[in-house]
Amino acid sequence: MATIGCFNKLKVTRCITAGIYVDGEQFGELKIPGWDVTGKAEKGDIIDVFMFLDSDNKPVATMRKPLAMPGEVALLKVAAVESDGALLEWGMPKPLWVPAGDQQQKMVRGFSYVIYVHLDPKSQRITGSTKLEKYLTVKPGGLRLNQEVELLVCDESDLGYRAVINNSGLGFLYNNDLFQKLKIGQKITGYIKNVREDGRVDLYLQKPGFEKIFDIGDQILAKIKASGGFLAVTDKTPAEEIYQLFATSKKNYKKAIGGLYKKGLVVLEEQGIRLVKK
Repeated sequence: MATIGCFNKLKVTRCITAGIYVDGEQFGELKIPGWDVTGKAEKGDIIDVFMFLDSDNKPVATMRKPLAMPGEVALLKVAAVESDGALLEWGMPKPLWVPAGDQQQKMVRGFSYVIYVHLDPKSQRITGSTKLEKYLTVKPGGLRLNQEVELLVCDESDLGYRAVINNSGLGFLYNNDLFQKLKIGQKITGYIKNVREDGRVDLYLQKPGFEKIFDIGDQILAKIKASGGFLAVTDKTPAEEIYQLFATSKKNYKKAIGGLYKKGLVVLEEQGIRLVKK
């Protein structure tokens, strides 16, 4: 049985100049227009087909992958605004509908918003929402300290940024733990810094402990080698420049340099760091 809101393995029944037809099982034979055929498909082939319902509740089949699947969050652009909702671009032949009641604030055409995409179990329609807390918990369970997670930055405040954790929960990145400017909608790898007593989660972007310092040391050595054995970075180099080079704080950079120096891998000169020749 074919399922709305996900990819289905369907059989190609016909190939025509303007596209192909697939066996949509309980939905009958469905046409995929040529612009929605993203790979080679011959009669009898089993291909991956994404299915959703349009505004008339008719099934739509495509080989394209949406910018966000149901249960995922993404930054999407508003294509049109109507009195009862908005239409967003999400990489599909039909736009994604965001009802007015699911908008945290009234949407503006041409602007982009962080959207949670979901499948309504009753209507089987795929819609979006900017009311993230309606679908994502602020107290995600099952997370370990220092666990690596995938983040999507969803909004900013004076204290820092809120981020979606693994498409399932919400956490917070404090400014004093950041050494780079983040953008709304940016996807980035992060780590669990703290799970508070109330279940809320604090995040940070750098690997914890010795593993982090070890990785930074490897990066520094690689940079020095790529620069011909010398890198013009000293104690006086601004923290922002160090972050651009190594994606780490000046504090962690200095720890890593100290480790390389003790191992006899580098020498520290007035103008920078030099690789020890062996």
